[in-house]
Amino acid sequence: MDKRAALQKLYGSERWRKRSKHQLRREPWCRFCLVRGEVTVATVADHIFPHHGDVNQFWCGALQSLCRPCHDSGKKFAENRGFDNAIGPDGWPLDPRHPFLLGRLPEKPVAPPVDPVDELIKPVGS
Repeated sequence: MDKRAALQKLYGSERWRKRSKHQLRREPWCRFCLVRGEVTVATVADHIFPHHGDVNQFWCGALQSLCRPCHDSGKKFAENRGFDNAIGPDGWPLDPRHPFLLGRLPEKPVAPPVDPVDELIKPVGS
């Protein structure tokens, strides 16, 4: 079985559907939109750190809720470039790894990306 078929099998499983649905119930708003001050319904349960086909990371990795546009463009951009290009209401980049704030272009990321909203969204009761 090739990698694409294996991933389709994982994402098509009942176990993933339940995990994804649970994530979206737990965190119904898009994390990236909230950072920009927008409230958007999340429709995608996304792995915070890319699993690259690793089954253990797929099932045990942390998830975040995103809207489809943020998942398909913003997240992909950040994974490929090493920084998020979102701009806040004040006109400044939100990601501390943004080249404008660093004064230089970033190197290819070697560590998993930092979750910029981890401190904004905390589970109830923590």
